[in-house]
Amino acid sequence: MNDRERYLATMSFQHADRYPYYELGIWGQTYERWLREGLKEEELQGDWFRGEVKFAHLDKREFIKLDMGPIPGFEKTIEETDRYIIFIDRWGQKHRGLKEGTARGTRLSMDTYMDFFVKNRSDFLEMKKHFDPYEPTRYPQNWNELKKKWQNRDYPLYLTENCGFGGLYWNLRQMFGTENLSYAFFDQASLIHEILDFMVEFFIKTTEKALKEVEVDAFIFNEDFAYKSGPLISPKIYREFFLPRHREIVEFLRKHGVKVIELDSDGNTEDLIPLLIEAGINCHFPLEAAAGMDPVKIRKKYGKNLALMGGIDKRELAKDKKAIEKEVRRKILPMLKEGGYIPTVDHTVPPDVPLENFLYYLELKRKLVEGY
Repeated sequence: MNDRERYLATMSFQHADRYPYYELGIWGQTYERWLREGLKEEELQGDWFRGEVKFAHLDKREFIKLDMGPIPGFEKTIEETDRYIIFIDRWGQKHRGLKEGTARGTRLSMDTYMDFFVKNRSDFLEMKKHFDPYEPTRYPQNWNELKKKWQNRDYPLYLTENCGFGGLYWNLRQMFGTENLSYAFFDQASLIHEILDFMVEFFIKTTEKALKEVEVDAFIFNEDFAYKSGPLISPKIYREFFLPRHREIVEFLRKHGVKVIELDSDGNTEDLIPLLIEAGINCHFPLEAAAGMDPVKIRKKYGKNLALMGGIDKRELAKDKKAIEKEVRRKILPMLKEGGYIPTVDHTVPPDVPLENFLYYLELKRKLVEGY
């Protein structure tokens, strides 16, 4: 099977020669560590999602690079010292970030978010001006070239990059901030409904050209609407605000032949899974182990209603080979019979994982499926 056939078969619980070999990436500090431990720059360079990192021998995927953010953005540096930088990002979020420990574009600590662009309807109407769906620069300059390249491809093609559109909750959070948004569902409900309706309309108008001109296999809702103990929104909030809009986008995508709709969220999303399935979402990742998201447990509960990706505990990869083997065997072997599962680490790999351990994990994943 080629990479495209294998991915589509796995996601639809049909026979595949093996599961796809995917991983989500590594921290910048992990990159630096693995260089010290013997990898060469050229072996580590490239996009993990696209399977470009040579040493890992991952399967190929491709993503349509549409610019779904505000154009123009709101970027601005406010203050910078030797220790930190205060800046406004593309979405109008004001950050304070430490410069110490920066490696490969990532910081050891999260930024402090100081302020957000949208506080009321007037702010939203101003931001809305930056979301013209027909802005020409939303599409790559070489669009016609890319269309030809993708006609006879043997790998899956996704609509937008991972985090290229974000998602409905994701984009609301970028506008309001998590705390302000949590209040806004109650204090400014009509505004949230208005923004969500606009976001769905914007998504459909922006992507329709791509979906008409290219055969697309998959799309990712990046939402990140959960934490370790559960969702950041209740099932009631999801049903009122998100379910009808997720469903509208899913139906639009299905009408254009998109077979796989993935939902990406960290944390424990279990209370929302029945509603995600109701919305038409048919794959969920990365199944964060520290939040109790166990692929074997979720499979027993939801069967073939939901394909799964991820769930391999990154904390176990930092231990020894015995711990890695126990983790990988416990989660992969029960899932092999039914399919519908792609094992990956449950997020990007942190710098406490030695290169030797990660290579052993990759080798073990291959051995298990080949010997099944």
